[in-house]
Amino acid sequence: MKRLLVLACVVLGGCSAFHGKADADAPVATAKPAAPQLVAEGVPIERIPFRAGVSSVTVEKMARHEQCTGGEGAGLVTEPGPVEVYRMQCENGKVFMARCELRQCSRM
Repeated sequence: MKRLLVLACVVLGGCSAFHGKADADAPVATAKPAAPQLVAEGVPIERIPFRAGVSSVTVEKMARHEQCTGGEGAGLVTEPGPVEVYRMQCENGKVFMARCELRQCSRM
């Protein structure tokens, strides 16, 4: 039982029972400054970080059949769920998008 407690403390990143007081002189992590926002015709453009989804490979294969290759691959634009939208930036500057419902994908 004691080993399980020690293992849980190590996995969770520490335990006050083993470390005592927190170090007041420890450096505090600071947030990175936000990337400059792009603006098109007075409207800010939101940059979405790349996230792979369960159907990313399927969408990349679909894009390859449309002569779209390159970039990071097919990134998830929406939240994960039964209906997902993927976006892939092609080498030639075009954008390939697909909608997947329960892992059945079709081009948008």
